Amino acid sequence: MSKPQKQMHINLFIQGVGHHEAAWRHPNTDPANMLDISYYQRLAKQAEDAKFDSIFIADGLAINPNIEFGPFNNFYEPFTLLAAIAGVTEYIGLIGTASTTYEEPYHAARKFASLDHVSRGRAGWNIVTTGNELSAKNFGLDQHVEHSKRYVRATEFLEVTTKLWDSWEDDALIFDREAGTFIDSSKVREINHSGEIFKVRGPIDIPRPPQGYPVLVQAGSSEDGKEFAAHYAEAIYTAQDNIHDAKQFYTDVKGRMGKYGRTPEQLCILPGLAPIIGNTEAEAKEKVQEINEYIVPQYALRALSKVVNVDLFTYPLDGPLPELPSMDQINGGKSRFKVVIDIAKREKYTIRQLIQAIAFGRGHNTFAGTPEQIADHMEEWFTNEACDGFNFLPPHLPGDMEQFTKLVIPILQKRGLFRTEYSGRTLRDHFGLSRPVNQFNGVGVKS
Repeated sequence: MSKPQKQMHINLFIQGVGHHEAAWRHPNTDPANMLDISYYQRLAKQAEDAKFDSIFIADGLAINPNIEFGPFNNFYEPFTLLAAIAGVTEYIGLIGTASTTYEEPYHAARKFASLDHVSRGRAGWNIVTTGNELSAKNFGLDQHVEHSKRYVRATEFLEVTTKLWDSWEDDALIFDREAGTFIDSSKVREINHSGEIFKVRGPIDIPRPPQGYPVLVQAGSSEDGKEFAAHYAEAIYTAQDNIHDAKQFYTDVKGRMGKYGRTPEQLCILPGLAPIIGNTEAEAKEKVQEINEYIVPQYALRALSKVVNVDLFTYPLDGPLPELPSMDQINGGKSRFKVVIDIAKREKYTIRQLIQAIAFGRGHNTFAGTPEQIADHMEEWFTNEACDGFNFLPPHLPGDMEQFTKLVIPILQKRGLFRTEYSGRTLRDHFGLSRPVNQFNGVGVKS
């Protein structure tokens, strides 16, 4: 019997009314949708109808000083939004962001266990250490925690949350009315974690999630981030704008997994893709030019200045980038800094050209073409081990989502590269991941 053809995974990254920084000004969008829960529910149902693996909601813990000229994020925190979406969907995975730097493990464990129960096993956790340095002042700190220390904290944070999810055995709830026994208390345990950073007794006050653990997703591409992903992540969002860099990243991260006793199949690598679809290639490129005309220079300059850690307002828009700090001087998003700088250097962009190049996806792969060309582009990356699928970043919503699902998805399905039906109900099913074994099985420690 021949081996089934491998199929790609596709995640819908919902951000406001689109990932292009000027999407809110485009005549085919309505900025008021960002506060309308039914808008997000419609997008999720549309993605589910197209058999996407999941949707993803990002999060930030500080308002950026750029709000005058454009939206800074979604106007909901992820758990409220994803719980509302869970109620109107049945299959699609629900991935939300939570910070290991500015949350506590007990809080995160409870929220994700709840979401996994509410959705009947469709939750995923985008584990971030928080790149926005402004967040510190909202949590009682004078400055952002140093980059490598954030990953030390993240490692122990994840250790504690998995212990909390495992503090209940799967069959702890027995509901024995005759005996008057609600829970087998021998199967609910204190974890008594005492580490370098956290001290947590447990157990959690919510039964073990349906998936065992929510799917563990990670989005950092720094050295610390890649090592963390190789050790723990089951899916990773990444940003490469060309196939060469994507293949290098894919080989690098998957090659690190063996030392942690893991196989490459236990991690799905999903680079971002912002496609611009036209009936012809020329039409697609006209769409690029059209939406770029809505860019507000003040917004774009401030956003780029933040990424490169240099005030660019004093430099000519049509001149080159000034001298920039080295990577070790960046304490925010190191991986995004590298992606943006690599693009600028490779293409020899002026500041204006760089602003336009990253407007669609902040350094993610942007591709303008016909539906067939976009499908070809995706197939090339997928079949050449540059990815296991894609994190889809629609430039503007809902229009680009509708076009992608109607015009590109059927081509991928016809080629056997994407599912036509779900084969299971949980997010782990969609990603082909096994359910984690409870680490305390057989320990027998009573709470």
